[in-house]
Amino acid sequence: MQAYIVVDIEDSFALDASVLDILLKDRTTNRNIIWATDDYSEFGESFSAGSEMKSNLFAGINIGVAIRPRIAKASEKQNGRTRDKAEVFTPSWLCNEQNNLVDEQWFGRKNVFNSQMNKSWQSKKGKIVFTDATGRTWKDYVDARRIEISCGEAPYLVSRYDTVSGSMIDLHRRIGLLDRKLRIINENTMEKEEWLEWATRAYQSIYGYEYQGDNLLIARANLLYTFVDNMKFMFGQTPSITEQRKIATIISWNLWQMDGITYTIPLSDAQAWTRQISLFDLIDDEDKTQNFCRIKDWRSKVTIEYITLIEGER
Repeated sequence: MQAYIVVDIEDSFALDASVLDILLKDRTTNRNIIWATDDYSEFGESFSAGSEMKSNLFAGINIGVAIRPRIAKASEKQNGRTRDKAEVFTPSWLCNEQNNLVDEQWFGRKNVFNSQMNKSWQSKKGKIVFTDATGRTWKDYVDARRIEISCGEAPYLVSRYDTVSGSMIDLHRRIGLLDRKLRIINENTMEKEEWLEWATRAYQSIYGYEYQGDNLLIARANLLYTFVDNMKFMFGQTPSITEQRKIATIISWNLWQMDGITYTIPLSDAQAWTRQISLFDLIDDEDKTQNFCRIKDWRSKVTIEYITLIEGER
């Protein structure tokens, strides 16, 4: 049997096979991300928790099981993942409230992008203003780094649909941290070359990690679809495969698979790093592969272990 992926609720855009291959990459291991869940194990060994997610498993939609957003999963599956993995997705209105707080600190004023209205919001009309008082420009906003931990389908980064209701959200109403950066770019660039440059920088500034492979693939695809949505809005065209691959490569680095307790790939035998580990522990374990997850600093053009940002240099 085969599985297929339904990451776009409206099913309006098919992923090119070469782009899907990139979205499945694990940059730490130089292999593919793994399932990290037994939800699909009934379909065979290739779908077991420790198995890599490979593109040939997604060839066809006639049989098998779909990788669907949480809202489209059966209630039993949703409840099981909440119980076993503490998987609880945040509604878009709450993501918006919290993202507004981030921007309030950055801009020094409230309600920059929208005004919260109970469990909804009203988007601000007109161009976002950058005041001289802060000394910051729209380019500084695009470059400001943001991260969503345990990101699931990445609702804090992009909000193509509400992860609780499943309703699609119009482009002008989207509230994700990346959505806001892209709005700023759309308002301040006109030529495609400049737009692509700054859209690329926006993607380079957004990070997130997730444990379960199906969620991570959906999150990565949501970021890619957001790129497609915005290019269509700005220039009335779908990005070329080359343009999609470039953004997909950034996404595959910046949204990575990780156990947030051990800072390694899920199900890794690597020992969690703690400050109490002694020199002798390291000597005894020198043959053990420690796949501490690596991320990329696009400005410095170097890769680093994420744990060094949390624990300091080892």
